[in-house]
Amino acid sequence: MLLRNNIPLTYIFGKIKKELFFVIAYSLGIVVLYENFHVTRISIPLAVPALLGTVISLLLAFRSNQAYDRWWEARIIWGAIVNDSRTISRQILSFVENPYELEEVEKFKYRFIKRQIAWCNALSQSLRGFSAHKGLERYLDKNELVFIKNQRNVMVALLELHAMDLKKALNEGWINKYQQIEIDKTITALCNHMGGSERIKNTIFPVTYSKYINMSIHLFIVLLPFGLIEYFGYMEVPLVIALAAFFLLVEKMAVHLQDPFENKPTDTPTTTICRNIEKDLCQMLDDNKLFEDMPHVEKASIGSYYIL
Repeated sequence: MLLRNNIPLTYIFGKIKKELFFVIAYSLGIVVLYENFHVTRISIPLAVPALLGTVISLLLAFRSNQAYDRWWEARIIWGAIVNDSRTISRQILSFVENPYELEEVEKFKYRFIKRQIAWCNALSQSLRGFSAHKGLERYLDKNELVFIKNQRNVMVALLELHAMDLKKALNEGWINKYQQIEIDKTITALCNHMGGSERIKNTIFPVTYSKYINMSIHLFIVLLPFGLIEYFGYMEVPLVIALAAFFLLVEKMAVHLQDPFENKPTDTPTTTICRNIEKDLCQMLDDNKLFEDMPHVEKASIGSYYIL
């Protein structure tokens, strides 16, 4: 995600530079032929591209809203992951106790909460198309790493380990049945958040809908110079560029927002969220060393702007 609000114009217009080159060449070619060579004297009523532009505006508004809803739903889900990660850690720290096996209980708490940090990072990596196993050796012990090594869905395997540890705590008498039910509800909520994220990731935006809007925008751009040239002459070139850039940028914005887990600047910032979860859970464990040892996040530079 972009870390600053003032995104450079070069980055914005770089997204549509190919389309802008076509618009500049096309509109300039039309006006040169019209004014100098009299190859064509075609003009159309301005109301035609105006009506088409109005229809496209409505379609783009609808599409942008739908795309933003997908992005916002992803952000809500990851906000819930933050809350439930804190909740399950608090439950483990406050519910699990046994004064006669103090050392074993403390190891249990430490292992459980570190595994929750691993689950968040694994889900973030998986949604962005990377290996879910990457970096988990920092949080999991050898037995846990062996358990998840050959698992197709690492996140499900980690939640399974949560459930196994929860059953052990109940059998050992470290928690009672009611506490076990409450912690299990939180694990279920985490599973639901994972499913919601995967649904957004795997449900593509209707391709035909996107294609129809794109074709309509290009038709509008093709007709626009013929509607303006009779009134503005050479001044139609900057007008066509400005109007075309507006429609193309709005369409491009919708395209980027509709997929919030594709490792783009407009993504839901799952890496940053995972870092904040790790910081909070290490604070609850009183283990600042674990967070301080976290490797630096890789950054891709765009001038002075960075993507996490």
